[in-house]
Amino acid sequence: MRTRVTDIFGIRYPIVQGGLAHLAFAGLCAAVSNAGGLGQISAATIPGGPDGLRAEIRKVRELTDRPFAVNIAISAHRDSMSLVEAALAEDVRIMSFTAGNPEPYLRRLEGTGVKTLVLVASVRQAQKVEQLGGTAVIAVGYEGGGHLGRDDVGTMVLVPRILESVSIPVLASGGIGDGRGLAAALAMGADGIEMGTRFVATAECIAHPNYKQALVDARETDTLIIERSLGTPGRVLAGPAAERILSLEQEGARDELIRAISGAENRRAAIDGDMEGGWVWAGQVAGLIHDIPTVQELLDRMVADAARRLRAAAASCAAV
Repeated sequence: MRTRVTDIFGIRYPIVQGGLAHLAFAGLCAAVSNAGGLGQISAATIPGGPDGLRAEIRKVRELTDRPFAVNIAISAHRDSMSLVEAALAEDVRIMSFTAGNPEPYLRRLEGTGVKTLVLVASVRQAQKVEQLGGTAVIAVGYEGGGHLGRDDVGTMVLVPRILESVSIPVLASGGIGDGRGLAAALAMGADGIEMGTRFVATAECIAHPNYKQALVDARETDTLIIERSLGTPGRVLAGPAAERILSLEQEGARDELIRAISGAENRRAAIDGDMEGGWVWAGQVAGLIHDIPTVQELLDRMVADAARRLRAAAASCAAV
């Protein structure tokens, strides 16, 4: 399955694992890369700052000799540039940027040979990344989990709009979790996909079993958008903590809201398993998650199913 993304990043399948705050460590990253995709570690939530990141990068290299990326969630760390410098010191060749303005980071990486991915949610953002020399963009639609754009545009519209607006590779994200989504993205003209929520419900992810099972049990309607009042909307799995966050937003209780949306409250559910007391990120694709496979099993069946569906579609068109 060859696209510009597989050629540029040196991977077998055009499938990228999302940054996954508090979850994307060496084990999951290496599993995705070993299975043929592009795994990532989430620098901003690795304990120990730059030194912790350097140690985690070394762990990845002990587990795989295949390409991987370091994700920098810009607004999630007080000094994100120090994480970039740490990754450069470890000779990381691929970095991705989310949750903030990527301009200073892309400028820092000019001339280094580092390939970059930037998460965008609008045509304007994608065009800016191209102007700044970004290697590729990840277009995340309204269906996605985690932080989203403010325009509420779905993946099926956003991806084609960005494709017709930039010439660099575009990965589709949001609402994709199986071979059907991969086939649809490629049929639209995307160069691949990025998935976050689907990789949470895999054997290698360190998420608590309660979180994984909640995704298996969830319907596509079991998510909520929080943080609209802060200008940083994000999709989470519905639950008591998420409902409380929405209430705090409606009441304008900013101080309590900031505490309620903290990383500690996210880890309380995602890592410790307290799904009543904490909250977790999740996209609408939760409605399509029915099991907890290994990463290898997930990618193999996705690619096989996508290839089968694309062949069938091509045959149907040829018969017309």
